[in-house]
Amino acid sequence: MSGKLRILVTGFGPFPGAPFNPTMALVKRLTGLRRPAFDSVVLTSHIFDVTYAAVDRELPELIARHRPQALLMFGLAGRTSHLRIESRARNAVTTRFPDAGGQHARKGSIESGADAQVFGPHSEKLQRVALATGIDARMSRDAGSYLCNYLSWRAIEAVNGNNGLHLAQFIHVPPLAHDGTAASGKSSITLEALVDAGEAMLMELVKLTRQAARA
Repeated sequence: MSGKLRILVTGFGPFPGAPFNPTMALVKRLTGLRRPAFDSVVLTSHIFDVTYAAVDRELPELIARHRPQALLMFGLAGRTSHLRIESRARNAVTTRFPDAGGQHARKGSIESGADAQVFGPHSEKLQRVALATGIDARMSRDAGSYLCNYLSWRAIEAVNGNNGLHLAQFIHVPPLAHDGTAASGKSSITLEALVDAGEAMLMELVKLTRQAARA
């Protein structure tokens, strides 16, 4: 492929029950990296408001504006102590809890009659390079039923569309303290550990996206 590879890295803002979302700091750090491996890569970032309307409005706009060939998405899993590499998006959305804008989903599924959608074999490859940094990274088949799962679903839909997007991946991170240290009693993972793992996964995603673009 010719030209620079374009990768969009996203996180989420705060939401009810989580006034501090560490994905905001993580995305900023990752897209600010200066590495030889990224010399031919354009990294752009976006932080979604935790609302269904924001995802539906902004994801298509971002794809149209930046024309990314890969999408790396991060979200907070407040009750998880490790890094979770999501393998699929479930056709499920909670009707019990409103989003950060106070809106409830009207039904418990995203699309009528559809099965779960998988990200692809690259998910396990990203887990392997994350593990190599020393972080506790595990595969997950359940991205929940809130905005993280919803964004995952819409991202996989976008990959299946005719828009030049080859790969997408969603990753759940554990909670952090506001200063980037580990959240006491919840996880031993720090922001620095997340950045190291995120950099390794980003480098692997660059390689895998180039391969997918040549296929």
